[in-house]
Amino acid sequence: MSAPLLQLEGVTRRYRMPRTALFRPPPVLTAVDNVSLSLNAGQTLGIVGESGSGKSTLARMIMAFEAPDEGAVLFQGADLNRLSGADLRLARRRFQMVFQDPFGSLDPRRRVGWSIAEPLRATGAEDSAARVTQALDQVGLRAGDAEKYPHEFSGGQRQRIAIARAIVTRPALLVADEAVSALDVSVQAQILNLLMDLQEEMGLAMIFISHDLAVVACICDRILVMRNGKSIETGDTGALIANPRHDYTRSLLVASGLET
Repeated sequence: MSAPLLQLEGVTRRYRMPRTALFRPPPVLTAVDNVSLSLNAGQTLGIVGESGSGKSTLARMIMAFEAPDEGAVLFQGADLNRLSGADLRLARRRFQMVFQDPFGSLDPRRRVGWSIAEPLRATGAEDSAARVTQALDQVGLRAGDAEKYPHEFSGGQRQRIAIARAIVTRPALLVADEAVSALDVSVQAQILNLLMDLQEEMGLAMIFISHDLAVVACICDRILVMRNGKSIETGDTGALIANPRHDYTRSLLVASGLET
């Protein structure tokens, strides 16, 4: 059996908060508390939980934007937080992220072709117009759209541009953090279908982060439920929905309309 593409081993992330009293030590917030997971090539893992459950902090550690205070993040067997700066830049070609706000991740002063090519430049790859054109085509946009500015597109189109930016390096892993939550329901369905098509076409592994269990259930093989920084339940999607073990998971199912 092949090794996991991504493995988190007991990761914990703490933040020091502002002091509440002059002579007392500052309080510490544990945003992620001893979470472990693994993801194989081509699989999709959904991470669900309410706001403040630690989902986005976990995503930032997966992307090596932040280092865990304890534990390790292994990508293709390498501990990302032990890599040199140069080696981490090379590794980033293989994992990319799509954020909730596509407009915020695109420079409004730059044509979208420049923004799509940014990960190529950042990871030391050749800034290729052909790669940008291919990525636009893969997300259902035209080559000529590379010459336009972000404000010329709808919200759904901007999210397609953000996805093109994420896949231009031809990654093995795509992390989507609330990637459809700011979109209309009909546009959400289009973006979810696009992500599933890209996964099949490119053999992507995906981590899909959302507060909406119904959305996650549409596209994910497995689900991890988080609450207060902890992993409280994980399992295959069908089994978890049919037989949730935790009351909090049941409450998420009810809120998503998957259980009455």
